[in-house]
Amino acid sequence: IMKNKLTILLSMSIALSTTSCASIITGTKDKITFNTTPEGAKVFHKGVEKCTTPCTTEISRSLGKQTVTFAKEGFISNEVKLTKNFNAVSLVNILIGGVIGIGIDAATGSLTKYSPKAYTVELKTK
Repeated sequence: IMKNKLTILLSMSIALSTTSCASIITGTKDKITFNTTPEGAKVFHKGVEKCTTPCTTEISRSLGKQTVTFAKEGFISNEVKLTKNFNAVSLVNILIGGVIGIGIDAATGSLTKYSPKAYTVELKTK
């Protein structure tokens, strides 16, 4: 009986450690480069200042719509939608992690990844 419990516990540990493959392999954030003309605009994501252009910063992945806002004094703020593609590494979860693994990748945003990884925005004067 003890041996069976140990076997079950070991099997569950292996299954849980291999789930959410995309979250483990590709992480839950992407590094994205932002440029503006003119330079020196602040980049905001979810209301938080991330960097000042030209810059590269990490943006958390999410299944929902993601936008960044570029703001510079004397210029009209510009909101840009970040585009995403399916993260093919998530397919591994169908074979290994099953529903639990896909669920974890969905919750962490790892089912998708940002593409392109660079955005250039021209700001217009007020």
